[in-house]
Amino acid sequence: MSIRRLPSDLIDRIAAGEVVERPASALKELVENAVDAGAKRVAVRLEGGGLTSIEVVDDGQGMSAEDMGLALERHATSKLPDEHIEDVASFGFRGEALPSIASVSLFTLESRTRDGDGWKIVTDHGKRIEDGPAGIPPGTRVRVEQLFGKVPARRKFLRSPRAEYQAALDTMRRLAMARPDIAFRFDHDARTIINVQPQSAPERVAALLTPDLQKNAVAVEHRRGEMVLEGVASLPTFNRGMGDQQYLFVNGRPVKDRLLTGALRGAYRDLIARDRHPIAALFVSLPTHEVDINVHPAKTEVRFRDAAGVRGLIVGGVRRALEEAGHLSAAHDQHAAPAQWQVEGQGGFAADQAAPPPQPLPQGTGFAEQRSDYVAPTGRNDGLHAIMAAAPLARAEPSTAPIPDATRHPLGAARGQVAATYIVAEAEDGLVIVDQHAAHERLVLEAMRKAREGDDIATQPLLIPEPVEMDEADCERLEEAIPDLARLGLEIERFGPATMLVRATPAPLGNKVKAPQLLADIAAELAELGSAPTLQDRIDLVAGTMACHGSVRAGRILRVDEMNALLRQMEVTPHSGQCNHGRPTWVKLAHGDIEKLFGRK
Repeated sequence: MSIRRLPSDLIDRIAAGEVVERPASALKELVENAVDAGAKRVAVRLEGGGLTSIEVVDDGQGMSAEDMGLALERHATSKLPDEHIEDVASFGFRGEALPSIASVSLFTLESRTRDGDGWKIVTDHGKRIEDGPAGIPPGTRVRVEQLFGKVPARRKFLRSPRAEYQAALDTMRRLAMARPDIAFRFDHDARTIINVQPQSAPERVAALLTPDLQKNAVAVEHRRGEMVLEGVASLPTFNRGMGDQQYLFVNGRPVKDRLLTGALRGAYRDLIARDRHPIAALFVSLPTHEVDINVHPAKTEVRFRDAAGVRGLIVGGVRRALEEAGHLSAAHDQHAAPAQWQVEGQGGFAADQAAPPPQPLPQGTGFAEQRSDYVAPTGRNDGLHAIMAAAPLARAEPSTAPIPDATRHPLGAARGQVAATYIVAEAEDGLVIVDQHAAHERLVLEAMRKAREGDDIATQPLLIPEPVEMDEADCERLEEAIPDLARLGLEIERFGPATMLVRATPAPLGNKVKAPQLLADIAAELAELGSAPTLQDRIDLVAGTMACHGSVRAGRILRVDEMNALLRQMEVTPHSGQCNHGRPTWVKLAHGDIEKLFGRK
């Protein structure tokens, strides 16, 4: 079979398969073009999740009739003035988006410059069917209809209108976050979904995700050389069951990168449960020659020259911001409701409600003996008086130290203990309830971590070194990481082309380390991320388990001075707002919420 040149329309359809995977892909390219054109306002209208139509209107610089014709030709662009592709700062630069979309849809392009007349071009799956004047304001309007209408093989692989709408909404959120200085409006089936005006980056993120993020997140600002990290990240106790609200940007470009996602996951290691995910919007800025954006036609993937440095920037920046947050925990709103047992009538119970049977006084509590003058009256209120005479289920022991002033400390002063598990403290603005075991578990872990900072982790030499057979490529990765692994307490050496020899393991991992599985996991992490977080994860997991067993247990009665000492230590310990498993260590009931509970407000 002889080689032949493919026809131009088939070439466009092949290119469209790389650039336009679904309606959200076409929407992304059109909105990016609007932003690159200098638009200050971008309006998007979708019908049927984009399967029926997509319309993007902007107030950018517009195009002349001649430029519009060139824009529909492959590899024609105004965004690459020279051959230095590594210095491109715009979203687009390939010159493939418009001709690719026009080749698989009924495509209408209208545009007008500020000092010229409007023009209109209509193409039907790559064939121009209309060309003439158009009356529109300065800017550009693009309408895409019947996407893949004449490509049934592609059309049948698209998902339902609802699923395509969700993908388009995610795309719009990412682009709106990337440019908080631009106003965006997004309508779907005549319903406004997004309508934001120019604002600061944190305000834009909160407006597009959830308003609660502003009070349950920390600002992230970190610099490492020429690399800068900015953004917001949620407190560990403010999380989700899915990682669908993690937005990452490189030089203002929304990206989906495994390295960045893994770095964010590493920053929350031992701060959040393994099946929970933080909410974050992080913006990485670095010199253009340090990142390759020409990796994929969709431009959602990037490659970094210093991948380890970028990972360290994210992990270090987020961890530092969370540590500065100290003991903060997510604010849990209290939904107070009127009490159902409000007194009605003389007897204290509703007229149609049966009186409770008389309850005997608890025996052996010492409370009745101390109230020798107490005589239980007869009648309907016997049960109520019996309850009032009963001893509390848990209480604090007498304090031998002076009680601190509640107004001087964020977590207040301890007032008692409930169920021998929860410390009740009075703060200046409400009541604080602390889970004593969860709080002390975090304090012990942070103390253990601080004690080992700056020192190599203790190693446990093996009596007989253990050989582990592995793939030769994995052996190469492990050999390069031998110095780093040694600092983590794992001593290995190359023992032939496809064998590694384990001489010592980290002492915190104990005696039940399975060397083959451990090396396999580390090699897989090295292949994916270029670092060895798996071993560190295991060490932290063991440290967390040790901290759990060495902490104050639920059910232990504490003295008031012990409770206050725990509260003061929480206030100065990083990450004390959540335990090692990501659960909150304390909650607050504000004075206003208490007043609502009692109908006083």
